[in-house]
Amino acid sequence: MTSIRRWLLGWLIFGMAAASMIAAYGIFHTARREASELFDYELRTVALSLPPNLRAASGAAQPEPDFGDLADDRIVIQIWDRGGAPIYQSARAPVFARLPPGFNTVELAEAHWRTFGVAHDERYVQVAQPVSVREDLALHLALHTLWPFAALLPVTIVLALLVVARGLAPIGGLSRALVTRSIDSLEPLRLDGSVPVEIRPLVEALNDLLQRLNSASQAQRTFIADAAHELRSPLAALKLQLQAASRDGSLKGEGQTLERVEQRVNRIIHLVQQLLALAREDAHPATSMAPVSLRRIGEQAVSDFSLLAEMREIDLGLECERARAPSDPYTVLAESHGMSVLLGNLIDNAIRHTPAGGRVDLVLTRDGDQVGFEVVDSGSGIAPAELDRVFDRFYRGEGAKGEGSGLGLAIVARIAGRHQLRLSLRNNAGRTGLSVAASGLRAYDADPAASAAS
Repeated sequence: MTSIRRWLLGWLIFGMAAASMIAAYGIFHTARREASELFDYELRTVALSLPPNLRAASGAAQPEPDFGDLADDRIVIQIWDRGGAPIYQSARAPVFARLPPGFNTVELAEAHWRTFGVAHDERYVQVAQPVSVREDLALHLALHTLWPFAALLPVTIVLALLVVARGLAPIGGLSRALVTRSIDSLEPLRLDGSVPVEIRPLVEALNDLLQRLNSASQAQRTFIADAAHELRSPLAALKLQLQAASRDGSLKGEGQTLERVEQRVNRIIHLVQQLLALAREDAHPATSMAPVSLRRIGEQAVSDFSLLAEMREIDLGLECERARAPSDPYTVLAESHGMSVLLGNLIDNAIRHTPAGGRVDLVLTRDGDQVGFEVVDSGSGIAPAELDRVFDRFYRGEGAKGEGSGLGLAIVARIAGRHQLRLSLRNNAGRTGLSVAASGLRAYDADPAASAAS
């Protein structure tokens, strides 16, 4: 996989290293050449600064002149008089032939020497120095000029890392903004001053794509909602006409056949209602939270399904656990319509899968500043292998009975996701039935700011 970061860092570091090596090579050789010129100047200075009375006396060794630091450079001094007779020779030094004036390089005893000769009024002075000493000193001086490069290169590499990281930070921020978005968030990305000009076309293209996806998604949700709404009315009319024809005797047929037809129509009506509810949930991915009474919503849901429960001979009730007062409203921050649909689907699903003589309870609970609820029935429950799949759309277990459409729990999961609720399903321990619990609603009176505002 191609990485812009690695590509930039690789070429930057390679380019800086190559440029540093070329510059170091040039500086090194320039320093050596200048050091050699400096040593030539040193030889010339020594030759011109020798005292005029320097000569050998009666063949006895005369003390070497003091040249300070130059003594470490192994300088050999030779002096001849006007007639060419040697009058001075450095002690313990090789003897050179008299060379022409100026600079010369000669080989003596398998060693190269650099010499400088100059003629005075009464004598001829010749100064020599080993080339190896000159090269060692020149190399030492040249290496001293390179240490800034050795210190500068790591600093430059670190600076390149920081600059590349800083330059690519907007791309990382854009990636994080997209990753942290929910699947329903199709709003365009904001183009502020922090977006570089180079990636602005990419952001604009992404915004255009998001806008088209939002339009397509909205069209799909609108189609489902319209289709469900348009189907609900003729199906309800068909059911009424079927019931009227059955009462006045204009519809002939066996009673069992008419009953099956009515069941089919009821199932289609229920499916359309569930599709409409699901389309509404998909069309409103954002939830506007407000203080609502969970107890009031629960009482309304129990009241709405009391007739159905009575027809099926099921005991439907509401229980309040850990209430702070007998009239505790269980006020929470939620969306009223969504919570009504959620509780209604759970109760409807429990009633449809509970046999006659059974029991369905809606239990409201408190746990500190959290409020939850649980719908418990005495039906047949769900096979453990299917507990993780019942929230899928249109999924019905192998042993499912009744007129369900397979969308009830899918709608519940959709609404719970918008409210950031934690759903859990479990079969009742020690008895038949299923328990569907939801937790994570924040009690409105647990928020000091909310309580003060109210």
